[in-house]
Amino acid sequence: MRTGINHLYIPGPTNVPEVVRQAMNVPMQDMRAHDFGALHIALFSDLKKVLRTAMGQVFLFPGSGTGAWEAAITNTLNPGDRVLMAQAGQFSLLWAEMARRLGLDVDLIEVEWGAGCPVDQFAERLKADKAGQIKAVFVTHNETATGVTSDIGAVRAALEAAGHGALLFVDGVSSVGCLDFRMDDWGVDLAVTGSQKGLMLPAGLGILAASTKALEASKTATMRRAYFEFNDQIKMNATGYFPYTPPTQLLHGLRKALDRMLEEGLDAVIARHHRLASGVRAAVKAWGLEVCAMDPAQYSDTVTAIRVPAGVDARDVIRIGYDRYNCSFGSGLGPLAGKVFRIGHLGDLNEGMCLTALSLAELSLNAAGAKVQFGSGVAAAQAVYAADAASVAMAAE
Repeated sequence: MRTGINHLYIPGPTNVPEVVRQAMNVPMQDMRAHDFGALHIALFSDLKKVLRTAMGQVFLFPGSGTGAWEAAITNTLNPGDRVLMAQAGQFSLLWAEMARRLGLDVDLIEVEWGAGCPVDQFAERLKADKAGQIKAVFVTHNETATGVTSDIGAVRAALEAAGHGALLFVDGVSSVGCLDFRMDDWGVDLAVTGSQKGLMLPAGLGILAASTKALEASKTATMRRAYFEFNDQIKMNATGYFPYTPPTQLLHGLRKALDRMLEEGLDAVIARHHRLASGVRAAVKAWGLEVCAMDPAQYSDTVTAIRVPAGVDARDVIRIGYDRYNCSFGSGLGPLAGKVFRIGHLGDLNEGMCLTALSLAELSLNAAGAKVQFGSGVAAAQAVYAADAASVAMAAE
């Protein structure tokens, strides 16, 4: 029999704040009523603030980030178009597979899982593409499987240096609302995310922002689409309505989640994620273990993938955490199965929650055969959090 709460430390879906959950507890509404649109019209402008775009057009599709991927592709590209991608983890792999299924010619650069976007190789291929055959570049901003954050600004710089006109697609599913994301500054043409991570909602909303250039491409794109048609959404969204039945409860939850984020301040949200992640990484070091991410400059502030010692199966760590301690850690995906477990530290999270995750990870690691010193990781994280709190207090004086 399980008692207490389930400690959820997977990198998505994330914990839903109680006030957001309560905001979704509303009766069904008439989605065509004359006052329905007024309730939701500001969602689009406030999402633009989170994405840091002034000109981007925001779309909300019932679905997931994967649905938003498909919407981005089908509205702006043509069958047979060549696209440049890198496979550096499970989610970049899935995006490449979708592109192939939709009839695109995928130029795929494979890199070791734990590495970031191969910007130098992208730059070489873009410079060599004198005929402009590459129509789009796809980049996973934060690879959830490996805990790696790539430099989107560097990819845009590579495009500019090559004088290349390809569209820049960015998967921000596990970064938007948590990490610094600058759609306009980075020249992102299609930014994709979902409701169930940084936005602190249940899964069910695919969120997409399109640049002016992407919207122009959508006017001539010939890939087949129906439900995900941009124009259908644009016609209705301007007044807060939707062409198809919207998930009304999720929209109410999104309103409350955005209110919380904007009240905290986007820069403060980003700083909080960095602080919490730094504590988790300090704990991993204190355990004598390594993270999957190879370059410290690319460590993710939303998820840490932790390599277990030789002779220990990460699946045992996860199973023990769940069965004994009512705690959910993220599993290793693809070739990392059994080799890593993941601690998600994104969304509605604080120091106490991270310290709980680390203490339960220590118990689970030891039970699985990894001899880490009890309290070592917790103490290391506490030192990070205490130092940060002291510096904040001094700055306020």
